[in-house]
Amino acid sequence: MPQTLAPPTPAPARVPGAGAASDPELRALAERHGLTVSGARPPLPEYVRQLWHRRHFIASFATAKLTATYTTAKLGQLWQVMTPLLNAGVYFLIFGVLLGTRNHVPDYVPFLVTGVFVFTFTQNSVMAGTRAISGNLGLVRALHFPRACLPISFCLMQLQQLLFSMGVLMVILLGFGQLPTWSWLLVLPALALQFVFNTGLAMIMARLGSKTPDLAQLMPFVMRTWMYASGVMFSLSVILKGKHLPKIVEVLLTGNPAAVYIDLMRFALIDSFTRRELPHHVWAFAVGWALIAGVIGFVYFWKAEERYGRG
Repeated sequence: MPQTLAPPTPAPARVPGAGAASDPELRALAERHGLTVSGARPPLPEYVRQLWHRRHFIASFATAKLTATYTTAKLGQLWQVMTPLLNAGVYFLIFGVLLGTRNHVPDYVPFLVTGVFVFTFTQNSVMAGTRAISGNLGLVRALHFPRACLPISFCLMQLQQLLFSMGVLMVILLGFGQLPTWSWLLVLPALALQFVFNTGLAMIMARLGSKTPDLAQLMPFVMRTWMYASGVMFSLSVILKGKHLPKIVEVLLTGNPAAVYIDLMRFALIDSFTRRELPHHVWAFAVGWALIAGVIGFVYFWKAEERYGRG
């Protein structure tokens, strides 16, 4: 007698969560055995301590990146100085000679070169910060370390590059009759405040750039606009004189951070750039911008620590 196959007995419906540990149970099990979430964001004080412990890595990484940047160029490290000098030469021809800006600014060449070098420091820090995470995903995904090491390293790299350029700037200043005075010592606090500001802004851009890589393509246009609004190639006080602009516009132009740090450096290094050229409370502006950008940028970057390199 032929056998017939009985239809398979349907499996009993599975109750969600039955026979498997729930999330609270798994969390309790992990805590009991000392397990933690991979890449979890540590508390802010612990995060600061981790960064301090990796300070040697930050410095070494910055130096290595700076050295590697120009290894394929025949002139090598000379491009650290030649690039801003060539930019200053172009601006001198266009603004100083063709537009006659040099006629209204004493010691125009030291004025211009100082502005170009100082603004380039901020510009390159922001641009490098924008790509700090998105351009180093292999490193971020392979190794565990505080991600803030990257934007800090890139800003430190730009500071090292500026210090190379400062040697050439001093030669230019001496060549145009600017002899060393006690005011040159003001360069140190001005650069320190600008470095803190640059680092905070780079951290903000690093977090934004990690999710929106296309931001790196937009930033050159933003930075160029910022440069024109910061008095790099001309004196803001001369341009604003007699324009009868709203007071808020004058405050925004003269109090914007790039203009503030440029003015402080010019005041420190150029004899003809006197206190009358400085906006009121310029040191308060410099300290305020450094604190605002530094604190907000650091906390904003830390808030997304566990999300960098994922997705």
